[in-house]
Amino acid sequence: MKMSEIGTFIRGKRFVRTDIVNDGVPCIHYGDMYTYYGLYATKSKGMLRNELASKMRYAQKNDVVIVATGENKEDIGIGMAWLGDEPAAVHDACFIFKSDLYPQYVSHYLRTNYYHKQIVKHVSEGKICSISAKGLGNAIIPIPSYEEQVRIATLLDKFDELVRDLVQGLPAEIAAVKEQYEYYRNKLLSFPEYKLSA
Repeated sequence: MKMSEIGTFIRGKRFVRTDIVNDGVPCIHYGDMYTYYGLYATKSKGMLRNELASKMRYAQKNDVVIVATGENKEDIGIGMAWLGDEPAAVHDACFIFKSDLYPQYVSHYLRTNYYHKQIVKHVSEGKICSISAKGLGNAIIPIPSYEEQVRIATLLDKFDELVRDLVQGLPAEIAAVKEQYEYYRNKLLSFPEYKLSA
């Protein structure tokens, strides 16, 4: 089904980086969607000033936040399942997607080539690229049973975790191999000094 047929898209409200403080209401800035958040989150990176709270739109637990603006069309449309107990204020360069689908299933789907190929033709290009709710809503999403959505997302979570562990472990492995290489190189290339006998 089309995403617009199974859920609703609500655009966030504008705030700027200087509105983000240490103490306030949880907030999700669109820039952090690219650099900080993964497939889901239970805590926000920053907090929004309390005096702005009443003007914002919020992702509730199990909503999916979808970034709709970026520097290039390849990155637009990725999503993050908001699993936090507190509502999070969402930046206006993002949409809040509300549906009865399993949120982690949706966030995994939003990173597939199948989905991206569908939405890329709806991206407006310029200095900043963007996509509308209508463009996102045209994407077709497969809808297995809820139990199957949970099963698929759980398997993909495990695979994602494994890949992250491998990537994080690589620098240590590379350093160990480099150290080993240097040891043997030095051993092989350090010739003993020969004294000429008289």
